[in-house]
Amino acid sequence: MKTIGVKLFAAMIVLLSVFSVVQPADANAERVYVAPVKKEVERGLASFLERSIEEAEENDAEALILDINTPGGAVNAAEEIGEIMLDSQVDLIAYINPNALSAGSYIALYADEIYMSPSGKMGASAVITSAGGDADRKAQSAWLAAMINAAESSDKERDPIFAEAMVDQSIEIPGLVDEGELLTFTPATAEENGYSEGTFESLDELIASLGYEDAEIVSVEPTFTENLARFVTNPIVVPILLSMASLGLVLELYSPGFGIAGSLGLGALLLFFFGHLIAGLAGMEVLILFLIGVGLVIAEFFVPGGILGIAGLVAIVVSILLAGESIAFMGIALSVALLAAVIGMVIMVKFLGKNLHLLKKIILSDSTNTESGYVSNINRHELIGQTGITRTALRPSGTIIIENERIDAVSEGSYINKDQKVLVVKVEGSRIVVREVD
Repeated sequence: MKTIGVKLFAAMIVLLSVFSVVQPADANAERVYVAPVKKEVERGLASFLERSIEEAEENDAEALILDINTPGGAVNAAEEIGEIMLDSQVDLIAYINPNALSAGSYIALYADEIYMSPSGKMGASAVITSAGGDADRKAQSAWLAAMINAAESSDKERDPIFAEAMVDQSIEIPGLVDEGELLTFTPATAEENGYSEGTFESLDELIASLGYEDAEIVSVEPTFTENLARFVTNPIVVPILLSMASLGLVLELYSPGFGIAGSLGLGALLLFFFGHLIAGLAGMEVLILFLIGVGLVIAEFFVPGGILGIAGLVAIVVSILLAGESIAFMGIALSVALLAAVIGMVIMVKFLGKNLHLLKKIILSDSTNTESGYVSNINRHELIGQTGITRTALRPSGTIIIENERIDAVSEGSYINKDQKVLVVKVEGSRIVVREVD
């Protein structure tokens, strides 16, 4: 038994020695990262691409392939992505599959190499306002310079005139684009003019042609929080969220306790700030300012005066304005939200008001009026026309006696001595007015 034990111990030592020397077979394998650039270009996409580049650099990737299919998006987000790509230490390869339009073309130009799918398109990069019209000359000029810088950033010596023609429709390039139109490259024209290094049917085909067929392909996908941040910071979603928040909180003011409307409104606001925090558009100072505003509004219920409530509302509005990409855009979104809240309230009161059993479920409609049997005091209208004797002098108020009942009364204005006969001429709530009788 001792011999067997010694042999087992020796075998374990040998195995441990082997495992300590032999490394995993794929430890030195090439890695190629692939990151999708899909949907609209916004600040959430910039955060995702920044993480993708950092992961590729940390794991010594041979290249990071950007699988691009975007109609464009926010100019400031695209410019931020361009700066991130410019500082990258890993080779960046753009695969346009199939669209890199507007801000998407700007992102593609910052890649070290550009490839396209057979149906690929790149260009049509003029700046469009949120209303759908052309931006002013100042914004167009700045974006034109940005596109030129992007074209010149690559070692491929891309002619910037084509980047200019994507933005400026006054530029004419014979045989390629006429005056009055924006340049949009097809795979063939892009390759002919040095804006593409080749056309491939699929991403796998591109990877094989680059010599990475044996490399480990690592797909970088947005996390749930990154997808949520991209959704929440979408320029279309922002006004909707703020409208839900304002409408829900306004409804809650008319509801007893704290119910569904208030929960939805508060949830929409929290989602708004969470998405903008994750996307990097807002910092903790903005969230703290918002919480301070909420605290001041709550304090207004316990400290009368109105100053705390006004200060709280100002703090909330300022925090929302500072949370977005630009104060101007957030101002428009906030105005839309307030307008939607007002319209929503009018519609609900107008249509649901005809069905009180529905309205009462969300709005407190009970009132303590006289018609419902509620009174703030007893109206002694039956005393009008009766006579009594002043128990005290009326200067002009005092006490009178009517049928052995002491009643507080007031004269019409003149002084009336004690023990004088008076006539009740008017009753105004608890105010009983009398006149001296000769």
